Amino acid sequence: MVNIPKGTKDTLPNESYKNLFLEELIRDVAKLFGFKEIRTPTFEYTELFLRGIGNGSDIVNKEMYTFLDKGQRSLTLRPEGTAGVVRSYIENNLSSLGFPLRMYYISPAFRYERPQAGRLREHHQFGCELYGSFSPYADAEIIQLLSTFFNRLGIKDVVLNINSIGCKKCRSNYTKALILYLKNIEDKLCNVCKDRLIKNPLRILDCKEEVCVSEVKNAPKTIDYLCSDCLQHHNSLSEILTSENIPFVVNPHIVRGLDYYTRTVFEFISSSIGAQGTVCGGGRYDDLVEEMGGGKTPAVGFGIGLERLLMVCESANIDLGEIEKPLVYLAPIGDEAQKLSNHITSMLKKKGLKAETDIIGRSLKAQMKYADKIGARYVIVIGDDEISSNIVKLKEMSSGGETSLPIDDLFNFLLKNQ
Repeated sequence: MVNIPKGTKDTLPNESYKNLFLEELIRDVAKLFGFKEIRTPTFEYTELFLRGIGNGSDIVNKEMYTFLDKGQRSLTLRPEGTAGVVRSYIENNLSSLGFPLRMYYISPAFRYERPQAGRLREHHQFGCELYGSFSPYADAEIIQLLSTFFNRLGIKDVVLNINSIGCKKCRSNYTKALILYLKNIEDKLCNVCKDRLIKNPLRILDCKEEVCVSEVKNAPKTIDYLCSDCLQHHNSLSEILTSENIPFVVNPHIVRGLDYYTRTVFEFISSSIGAQGTVCGGGRYDDLVEEMGGGKTPAVGFGIGLERLLMVCESANIDLGEIEKPLVYLAPIGDEAQKLSNHITSMLKKKGLKAETDIIGRSLKAQMKYADKIGARYVIVIGDDEISSNIVKLKEMSSGGETSLPIDDLFNFLLKNQ
């Protein structure tokens, strides 16, 4: 037997309703805010992610699934959503659709990392991208969408953490000050952060290792090094969130793990799923489109890992719907009854009612057990008497009550009592 690869997960038929519930809610909230769906390929040329994500990120250095195709071209499975959306935006001239351009996606992503609870090598992301506005109101709209989504879902323990890492100009000054500070504590950092000190020092602020968390508590803060424009943007966003009654905390250690972010970065963090508490992360990336070959285009967005979100929902006992159950199960006895049951079931389905009948040849006793197992509301037993009289008895499984009626009246009865 060949087993499932490490870091992947089957979504089983008795669990998939939870995913469908989340996806339906995602689409409802995205539509409410005017976002339209975009779908990009599962794999792209590797160069796209090298340019888009940046060589300083852990994703590019350690986590990408990269391979050569039969034409010896280097391809990579999508590790995150934004780079592919930017590529599509440029290649398909989506700026012609007008600004602001609002897009969302629900798609698989692939990262080779140590599997953890809610953190799989193949996972699924819900993301939104808003292009065309430098205004802090765009940042606030993205955050408000997320706040609306979490409120509708019923999650109450997520806290919005925001920070600003500035533009290229002020971040350069900050990085110099940060490196000076980190050099003094370099011997106390974990091995990963010692490497980051050379490649991407900002990521050290986001390290979850206890020793690093302790050592960087007194590190310089990005907000103290912002230029006047970036500081005004950050203050304006804070004022908008306050006016819209969206609670937040300013967290100087939020920097995000991707190189393309500018100015606003944020995370929604849950206290219910342990150390890996970030449910959602995002921010602004005003330079990314231009760096990837397009025109100057401001942008802001986010990504949510759906597997981790499901963990939060389950820990908070959030109602995620239930397995679809048939309204009625028809239990035939004999060949002629099988034909009639199949015909009635087919007609009910055509009229939009969930109906099921036996297709295995079970005994009546086994069929009744099966009807109970799948949660059918009604059961109809069809034998010779029902065929000759054209009258059937509906048994309501919860109460045991029975109703007799002509087969021709079956649809109207079920429609009224579904």
